[in-house]
Amino acid sequence: MATKKKTTKTQRKVRKNTECYFTQTGTTPDYKEVLVLRRFISDRGKIIPQKYSGVTSTHQRKLAREIKRARYMGLIPYTERHSI
Repeated sequence: MATKKKTTKTQRKVRKNTECYFTQTGTTPDYKEVLVLRRFISDRGKIIPQKYSGVTSTHQRKLAREIKRARYMGLIPYTERHSI
């Protein structure tokens, strides 16, 4: 009988920032700082995951909360189609 070779899964390499943006600047996410929040939103209006943004888990949770607050207040559109 012929033996089958075991196939290994190929892992994608994720490029991660060396340090969190908020740790570097010494700030915390705030819903009033729209330009900072836009860094962490994709072109489709989705919040960028932690493994791509390089933000610590504590700051990622705060960041998501503040982005949602800014959307609710009307400072950031929910999607690109909602922009005026």
